Amino acid sequence: MLVTDGEGRPLAATIDSASRYEAHIAEAVLDRVVVHRRRGRPRKRPESIVADKGYDSDAFRRALWRRGIRPAIPFKRVRRPRPGPAPDLSGYRQRWRVEAAFAFLGQFRRFVVRWEHNAQTYLALIFIACTVITMRAILG
Repeated sequence: MLVTDGEGRPLAATIDSASRYEAHIAEAVLDRVVVHRRRGRPRKRPESIVADKGYDSDAFRRALWRRGIRPAIPFKRVRRPRPGPAPDLSGYRQRWRVEAAFAFLGQFRRFVVRWEHNAQTYLALIFIACTVITMRAILG
């Protein structure tokens, strides 16, 4: 699971088993997001979050609204329309930036197939790759 900023730079990452529901993992990853500013304390809450249909659940949307985060998550096709306002998908066009961050991680051949047996080692390598991606974006 990877959280990026609006430019596609990684902010937080984690790994978990493939069988766990991603919305539960997303809440834990959002707790790790820290955006430092020039002055004042760092931001820990984004203004909005863009996610695909896999994160469509009422519980996850309520958790985001409680945190003051605007979700841009489309409804699944099989889901019945709920009463109330339709989701605001104006920011969903920026989802390509998240996919680009995953593509940048895919350039590191080590992540295409997981060779490490220890999860902490694998997560450390992901953090190193995220650091390299961020430095490339900053330095141009």
